[in-house]
Amino acid sequence: MTPKSDAGRPYLVGLVGTGVGPSLTPALHMAEGRAQGLDYVYRTIDLNACGIAPHQIGEVLAWARTLGYDALNITHPCKQLVLDHLDDVDETARTLGAVNTVVFDCGRAIGYNTDTTGFAHGFTGGLPGVPMASAVLVGAGGAGSAVGDALLRIGVGHLTVVDLDVDRAATLAHELADRHALSRVDASSLDKLSALLPDRDGVVHATPTGMAEHPGLPFDAALLHPGLWVADIVYRPLDTALLQAARAAGCRTLDGGHMAVYQAVDAFALITGLTPDADRMSAHFRDLVAQTAA
Repeated sequence: MTPKSDAGRPYLVGLVGTGVGPSLTPALHMAEGRAQGLDYVYRTIDLNACGIAPHQIGEVLAWARTLGYDALNITHPCKQLVLDHLDDVDETARTLGAVNTVVFDCGRAIGYNTDTTGFAHGFTGGLPGVPMASAVLVGAGGAGSAVGDALLRIGVGHLTVVDLDVDRAATLAHELADRHALSRVDASSLDKLSALLPDRDGVVHATPTGMAEHPGLPFDAALLHPGLWVADIVYRPLDTALLQAARAAGCRTLDGGHMAVYQAVDAFALITGLTPDADRMSAHFRDLVAQTAA
């Protein structure tokens, strides 16, 4: 369902969600558009600022079509709400039950999920050759769902979902197990990490802890050991307290910039039909993060 490339025309793309004003995604997309020789405009559509309720996402899609948008990126809290307003949904997004990219193609609105593909691409590129027999996923929210699905698709044999809310962890584990029948998926509580991490190959952190607004560690750094790889999806800052502690413990690490960049790489390809330069986008993204942190 990838749209055909038409590099000779302008592109108009939007990011829809609440609090999207500070997002780095517009600058990242437009820089790659310029590098590709495209007239590529990317705008934020902050639902709070516009006085639009999340349940009006169907109307937003209709307005975007009428106004000539080529695509929309969809973020919190509309990734699931948008599903009922699409003409078609990519199999991966349908399985996950969430869409973060909508492409308008020949009058049809088609939904994709590049959060999960972005994590998978970023992981395989950033942590090549790591053992994948078992891993722990810390965080069972929307990001955790996308990451968990990606981990199982790229070969994790046994995944344990951990969350402060044990019921939420169990629900996600059940959903992932249904989608990946050949893998083992179970759930546990955060206080069980001391028993889980010594025998696991890796851990992925998918909660807001470590963000500039939520500083700190998601769990005790004493649980880290050299045989563990550690991935964090937080990217502001890129070098979180967790990653610093993991490196000090001798772990291989993956920062959240990989997922952020590759979800944009995959979205750009879907929107334009062109192959973006992932290395160029990564370098630009890291410059943007550094500038906003200064």
